[in-house]
Formats: sequence, C-alpha cells, structure tokens
Amino acid sequence: MQTYNMIKRLLDFLNASPVNFLAAKNIATYLEQAGYRRFDPQMPIGEVKAGDKLYVTKNDSSVYAFHIGLKSLAEAGFRMICAHCDSPTFRIKPNAEMTCEGGIVKLNTEVYGGPIMSTWFDRPLTIAGRVIVRSEDALSPRTLLLHVKRPLLQISNLAIHFNRQVNDGVKLSKQKDMLPILGIVTSEMERGNLLMNIICKELNIQQKEILDFDLYLADATPACTFGVHDEFLSSGRLDDLSMCFAGLEAMIATETTDITKVLAIFDNEETGSQTKQGAGSPFLSMMLKRIALAQSGTEEAWYQAVERAFMISADNAHAWHPNYSEKYDPTNHPVLGRGPVIKFNAAQKYASDAVSAAVFAEICREAGVPCQRFVNHSDVAGGSTLGNILASSIPLRGVDMGNAILAMHSCRETGSTADHIYTVKAFTKFFE
Repeated sequence: MQTYNMIKRLLDFLNASPVNFLAAKNIATYLEQAGYRRFDPQMPIGEVKAGDKLYVTKNDSSVYAFHIGLKSLAEAGFRMICAHCDSPTFRIKPNAEMTCEGGIVKLNTEVYGGPIMSTWFDRPLTIAGRVIVRSEDALSPRTLLLHVKRPLLQISNLAIHFNRQVNDGVKLSKQKDMLPILGIVTSEMERGNLLMNIICKELNIQQKEILDFDLYLADATPACTFGVHDEFLSSGRLDDLSMCFAGLEAMIATETTDITKVLAIFDNEETGSQTKQGAGSPFLSMMLKRIALAQSGTEEAWYQAVERAFMISADNAHAWHPNYSEKYDPTNHPVLGRGPVIKFNAAQKYASDAVSAAVFAEICREAGVPCQRFVNHSDVAGGSTLGNILASSIPLRGVDMGNAILAMHSCRETGSTADHIYTVKAFTKFFE
C-alpha cells in the first residue's frame, strides 16, 4: 500500500503540473503544508534559527526550500538536491491565431527546448501557463495561472497517401508542420478571439484586462502505469518532474538534523539555464549567503559552508533501449528498474567524479538501494545538465544522477516505478 501511495502521489503531481509554473506552484503548496514559510527576498532575512523552514520563488517558475540545521552553515555546511521543472514543449506565440479555409483556426507556436516533435502528432493536447493581468501598479501586474483541463488542440499528421515516405523518416518544419488546430470559427465575433475567449472563460476575466501571457502546449492524457506488473511509468515531463518530486518527498519527510537541507528546483534547464530563475543565475548562492550571514554575521561563514557542502544534481538518465542496443556504451548502460544512475562524462558535462560518485553510491548502499552508472557511447554525443552549471557559481562537491528513462524528450516518456521508490529512499537517507 505504501508503494502504491507513493506512485499515486507522483502521478497526481505530474497530472497537476503540465508546465513549469504549475509545477512550481504545486511544489510550494506541498512545502507550505509541511510547515515551510514563504520568504519575500525583497525583505531582510532577519534572524534564522535551527529548525526554521523557509522557501522562496523566482519568476513563478523556480522554487528554493531551506530547512535550517541545528548547526550553522559555517559549522556543518549544507546538503542540496537540485532538479529542473521545465520540459521540452511548444510555446504559443503572440498574435497566435491563424484562420484558414473553412474557418479552421490553428495556433502559431515556437519550439521550447528539444522535443521529439513527431511524438506530438495526433494526440489530444491542452494549454497551460500564466496570464499577466493589469493591476493598479504598472511595475507589478497580477499573475494568474492557467490549466485548461480538457483536450483542446491537436497537431494532425498529413495522411500517408500524400506523403508515401513518412515511414522512411521525414524532416519536420517547426513553423509549418507543428502548428496545432484549435477549432472552427462559427461567427465573425469569434474571428481572432478563440484563444482569448478560452483564457477569459477559464480565468473569469475580461479580455481588456490581459496584458500578456506565457502559454504552452501540454499532453492532455493523464500519466499512468503500465506493464504486466504495473512496473512502468508513462507520462510527459518525467524529465525532470519525477526528480523534482522525489527531492520534495525526501525534503518534507525528514526531521531537523545538524546540517541545513536545501531543495533547489530551477527553470529553463532545457534552454541552457542562463536566466534569473535558471541554474546559471546567482540567485540561489545569494540566498544561501544571506542565510550564512544571518547566522554568523561574517562573509567567511559562507565560504566555509560551501567547502562543507554536497550537491546532488538530479536529472534523468538514458535507459537501455531493447531495440537500439548499439547506441549505448557496452559496459555502462543502465536499465529500467535497477536503481538510480550516476552519470559520468570525460568532457566534464556532468559534475560527477570518482569521489562524489563514491559518496552517492555509499548513500544508496546505506539506504538499501541499488545504483547504476551511465557513460555515453564514445561515438554518440550526450547532453548536459544542472550540476556543472551550478558549480560554476558555487564551487560545490557534487554528483550528477537521475533515474533511467526511455524516449527522453518525447511527448510521453517511460520510466520505472521501482526506480522512483529507490530514489526517494536514497534522497531521504542523504537528508537524514
């Protein structure tokens, strides 16, 4: 029953978090329910006491939580799990509606990140994100979150009769092929207003109140398990919401210890992390430095804390695919269900080295969890993640790891229920 409940919580979180803004909001809600207090970074941080639970957000799309330890940061350092809440998708452009023959309306979109575009065809989609609304202060408009909880759009394939080579591989145009159908205009009043009408109805506002929006496409089909034993997870955004939620579960499950615990959920990893809410921003280091200064009053405390800290950069890894074994390293290819994966790269795209890998492997052993190792096939270029980007602003010891998944960056990815449970156990042991 405990295992079932843990997976159900993950599925519920995935379904409620179709985009970064909703994921950040839901993480903040979980934190508040666990006794964390929201901190306004515009205000002085004030006194920081052992056992305090604080969190702060940036841009409505990144979340940073701090559980203050019994010892100061200078004395004991901090332990941090970081992940990212954005995933590859399609952003709706301004002036998006394009009315075609027969009154059919499609939306003009642009690619966010690096999706497997063909996986977005012929499936029910919806829209989610944030809408910016006029307020009395021009510099502080209101933000409303939007999640249309029904199938609303679809990107339809061209019939095979008009494209006989479709099964041989077709180059897709981001501007031509990937535009979703929204509906059919039934009156002149609707022309150019279909999208705005949906937004206004969902949020119960008037069109004249809307200043702008950040809206994205999302799969409308719920996350689920599958397999003979329900051993697999199927969902969009497993990369990297599954790691966000595993870190969150461990954070709220552990009591106050000597060491300060940190959960950092960044945005914009899929586009390089170089934003104020991304891992390349100094925002997190500024917050931690403020805490260290509040505890001790000296800047030296911050530098001591960094030297005593350890980071787990949690971002999913590539699982061995039974149909494409030639794409994987012959001796380091993790499989589904065999535990979290430590990631290595000789070009330093990952933060892992022999020391940090040994630390994480020992944490897994103490938690009773198996772990695996991933290295790219030497002829296949790999991606990068949060660890080294964050380490460029905070020189932390750290390891890059994640759960193995199939079809990374697909509209729906595949993971393992056992791996999620293993990782929550390992993260909990790390924070204990």
